[in-house]
Amino acid sequence: MFFEKRFLKTIDQIRTQIAVPLRIELWNGRQFDFCSEPSVTVTIPNSSALRYFISPNLNKLGEAFVEGHIRVEGSPKNVFKVAEGLARSMTAKLPSAFQWVAHHSRDRDREAIQYHYDVSNDFYALFLDRNMVYSCAYYRNESDALETAQDQKLDHILNKLRLKPGEKFLDIGCGWGALITRAAQKYGAIATGITLSQNQFDGAREQIRRAGLEGQCRVLLCDYRDLNEPDTYDKIASVGMFEHVGLKNLPVYFEAVHRLLKDDGLVLNHGITSSDIESRWIGMGAGEFIDRYVFPDGELPHVSLALKEMASAGLEVLDVESLRRHYARTCEAWSNNLESHRDEAMRIAGERRYRIWQIYLAGCAYGFSNGWMNLYQVLCSKTENNELRQQPLTRDYMYVGPL
Repeated sequence: MFFEKRFLKTIDQIRTQIAVPLRIELWNGRQFDFCSEPSVTVTIPNSSALRYFISPNLNKLGEAFVEGHIRVEGSPKNVFKVAEGLARSMTAKLPSAFQWVAHHSRDRDREAIQYHYDVSNDFYALFLDRNMVYSCAYYRNESDALETAQDQKLDHILNKLRLKPGEKFLDIGCGWGALITRAAQKYGAIATGITLSQNQFDGAREQIRRAGLEGQCRVLLCDYRDLNEPDTYDKIASVGMFEHVGLKNLPVYFEAVHRLLKDDGLVLNHGITSSDIESRWIGMGAGEFIDRYVFPDGELPHVSLALKEMASAGLEVLDVESLRRHYARTCEAWSNNLESHRDEAMRIAGERRYRIWQIYLAGCAYGFSNGWMNLYQVLCSKTENNELRQQPLTRDYMYVGPL
């Protein structure tokens, strides 16, 4: 009775503030419509589940969905829009108040990486492109398919780095090996990738083997802090990696990049950033949900903090490009792909894991579309004596192709 009274009070409060395409159905047959034509139906099977709708936020609603305490009908995009509407009705504005300081030890980082990436290579293959590129694609045209856009992203990175035949190339956080195989096969580089994920390590080695690049390409199961080699690299890329580093470890991370890079070498960092100037997470409970269910210990710096730490490590920033709109489109494509393979995804990863990814990908597409977070590619040089050797005067070279 206590939950029911508070629930009814909350429902009355929400309906006076917003109109979302939602119908709530209770176990006793009672219905609550929030607009004339609801496209999302939430069924609450018992009174104990009402607590998730008392002062709702994205963490509470996400938990109710993932743990199976409620039943939801509707497209993932509409479901997330409804959840955001309910959470926003409880706040005056979108807050960015969630911030924590994680202890990024080697063991803890390895566990966090393995939790996220070692679900199953077959599971990721259901929604990624043929080369298993798990990062923001690059759309040159509105009609570009995901496969095309991911190939364009790989080339966009390698063109920015001006990668040349015979150069030593390092990919920090190499995923399933798409960038290093592209660097070796198309650009003629000698490529090395590192990852903490056993599944990605195995997948990358298999991709290298299939491409016949064993003599030109390698992958290491290694923490970036432990990569100590006698020779440095001409070019370095880090794609979707520094989100796992931690705010306090950014100096350690960029100093490691500086140490591994040759004098006058180039590095490109491609990563998600917070839209909050203080580098706090997304509000309305979204940050708590992501930390608990998706990316344990992930921390997003604001781009200004990333640029500061790069400069402090001796890396000169040459170019900064936002790909926020590209990532919104990428996540939407992933979300649609996962939905189209629903039964197989649940068979491989289980219904609970499927629900986590279902709402996560839809939420990311929505969040990037609405500017909750951003993604930047930052090109830097390890410049000695303040002299940029043979660096082009314009950005035209980024769109030409392999040099």
